[in-house]
Amino acid sequence: MASNARTTSERPAEAGEGYSHHPHWLNYQEFFPGGMRLTAENAPQEEWWSWRGATVHLDLVPKPDAPAILVALHGAGGYGRMLAPYGRLPSTDGLEYVAPDLPGFGLSDPGRRAVTYRRWVDCVVDLIAERRRADPRPVVLLGIGTGGRLAYDVAARTEVAGLVVTCLADPRRGEVRRRLAARPELSSFSGMLALTPWPLREVKVPVHWLANVAAASNNVKFADLVWADPLGGGNWISFNLVRSYLSTPPVVEPEDFRGAPLLLAHPEEDRWLPVLLSRQFFDRVAAPTRFAALRGAGHLPIEETGLADLDRAVRDFLDEIGIG
Repeated sequence: MASNARTTSERPAEAGEGYSHHPHWLNYQEFFPGGMRLTAENAPQEEWWSWRGATVHLDLVPKPDAPAILVALHGAGGYGRMLAPYGRLPSTDGLEYVAPDLPGFGLSDPGRRAVTYRRWVDCVVDLIAERRRADPRPVVLLGIGTGGRLAYDVAARTEVAGLVVTCLADPRRGEVRRRLAARPELSSFSGMLALTPWPLREVKVPVHWLANVAAASNNVKFADLVWADPLGGGNWISFNLVRSYLSTPPVVEPEDFRGAPLLLAHPEEDRWLPVLLSRQFFDRVAAPTRFAALRGAGHLPIEETGLADLDRAVRDFLDEIGIG
């Protein structure tokens, strides 16, 4: 394992080197319905944001006349460009779109400080604050997959108009850890990470060594693409980030979360994190909530029935919170 490790000083891409130089994301497009597909010609604009010693890559679809800004968040094993098709749903296409690559993933470098889950939360909170300095429009968060928990924690830290997630499981729970792990026996190993000496915490291994990336989709070809993606499931993740994600409590426990209205639009056939595990957290949330099941959909929904359900649920939710 040690021979494959790399340190956080190495960067996945140099600032300014955009997704035209890293075209793996184009391979995902054939699996989405035609209206959601992207090409090199209609891809989002790209911007680099200097944040606390890191260079963060942003995907942008500016729409100055849109009623709100949609901020899309990936989880471990993903990156912003993977989520771009979800910004092209009919219900979201009318919103301005921003998707960061979180530090250490996609085209964002990790910066000088260790990448932890809390640093990811800080990054998104600061990104929203930065954009609000010049743009007062309301923000809606979209958390796809394990990015759902991230979106929840961001909404607990800063004001947003609405929160849409496709998954909302608590990784402190043993069953959630077993589901997240590439192999069930690795879930018990996660508790030992807190005892890892500091220098070894920054050792990196491929995401798919630790996480069940094979369950990212019920479509085997799509899941294989995620598993092999050098910026996604094939990217490298530090033990420190894994440890912090699994052990960090929510910013606010669900019984005390009284912030933005929350829509959980959960894939009905999610083999990575089943609906029940998200409901165990979601059903405790004190804020206004809505639930929608995405029929026939896996963890990263690409199935037409599930995407149609997602589109309807998001449209109804946006109407309910006064954004349409």
